[in-house]
Amino acid sequence: MLLLHRTESISKSAAQDLTFVIKHPLKLYIFTTYLHENNSYMNILIINPILHTIANDKMWPEFKTIKDTMIYGMALGFIKLGHTVTLATCANYKPSRLENYDFDVIFFKSNISRIAKPARLPFSWDFIKYLSNNHQKFDLVVASECFQLYTLAASIICPSKTVIWQEMNLHQRIMLKIPSKIWHNVVVPIFMRQIRCIIPRSVSAKEFISQYTCRVSSQTVDHGIDIDKFPASIHKKRQLISSSRLIVRKGVDGIIRNFNCLHKITEYSDIKLIIAGRGPEESNLRKIVSDNNLNEYVEFVGFLPRHELGKMISESMALLINTSQDLNIVSIPESISAGTPVLTTSLTALSSFINTNKLGIAKKTWTENEMIDIINNNPVYSENCCNIRNQLSSQYAAQKIIDIAMTQQ
Repeated sequence: MLLLHRTESISKSAAQDLTFVIKHPLKLYIFTTYLHENNSYMNILIINPILHTIANDKMWPEFKTIKDTMIYGMALGFIKLGHTVTLATCANYKPSRLENYDFDVIFFKSNISRIAKPARLPFSWDFIKYLSNNHQKFDLVVASECFQLYTLAASIICPSKTVIWQEMNLHQRIMLKIPSKIWHNVVVPIFMRQIRCIIPRSVSAKEFISQYTCRVSSQTVDHGIDIDKFPASIHKKRQLISSSRLIVRKGVDGIIRNFNCLHKITEYSDIKLIIAGRGPEESNLRKIVSDNNLNEYVEFVGFLPRHELGKMISESMALLINTSQDLNIVSIPESISAGTPVLTTSLTALSSFINTNKLGIAKKTWTENEMIDIINNNPVYSENCCNIRNQLSSQYAAQKIIDIAMTQQ
């Protein structure tokens, strides 16, 4: 595996020759071998201004931690490989209580928030000043999303060091998609043409962003997770699990109705459904359960600590997802890592990965028939999940980003 350097840890001449080296495969091999043998590592800036999805940007929730976010887990992947990491994010997501982090985290104050809303497209003068004054000390800049003002700043200030990690696989629906379409048709091809590359997080993201630039890697890299928190098991209880916020777009009501159809089949009438999570829809969901006489077979367990949720997922026959909007769902790789197949709508970013590797079923609309398939063939699906779990680790994803960045010209 390839490792990059921290600029200050090697000779000045070697650092000056980096651009030349990257363009010559043999020299690239010799250079990276030298760095690996001398235990040299990278200083990486991760730019991820939006840490949480905000349903209503007029009513901001109180954040207790950022350690449960996807990007924090990914940053730990780089740390575990030996690199130094700084995370740049928006101050609106700063936790209400003081936290100690495993790497430097800088929260930047948002400006012109009425136009550049922190929940959608945050802007910060302080970030631009920081990047202008400090970009020389970073060897690699990993920025989330093309359609972000923070990413635009990095693309202009330090394009040769910048890798854009692209999640979106369609235009944002705000204002009839007009801002997104203008951005991708004008800003991306003009101001992001000199960046190192764009690394898509899914096949659908690759297909989407490739319409607007040729700087797209042919390889995809999804979010990594700490697989040690989700021990794999092929020994399952007769239960299924749903884990999400209990809000309308998660479609948990549809999960309950499909489960009700499954429950009416004698062969599967003993199976239970666990619903993990909290939210404003909980009372409505409990009513659906009660109206269908499922109280003995559906259990609401509320919000669970990560280790408890991991254990519960690993004991279940399938993780059920019925979202109408979400792309990246952290519980999907966590479930696969635990040896538990996933039944999900095809909207999710990992849908093709799930179907290709037979890690469950991803379908536009699924019913009790797909639930039966996974239950009946659970040992096969579970074994497939266990066999692929190492590819879901944050270290694997972090190293893959570095390898792709090094080989792009």
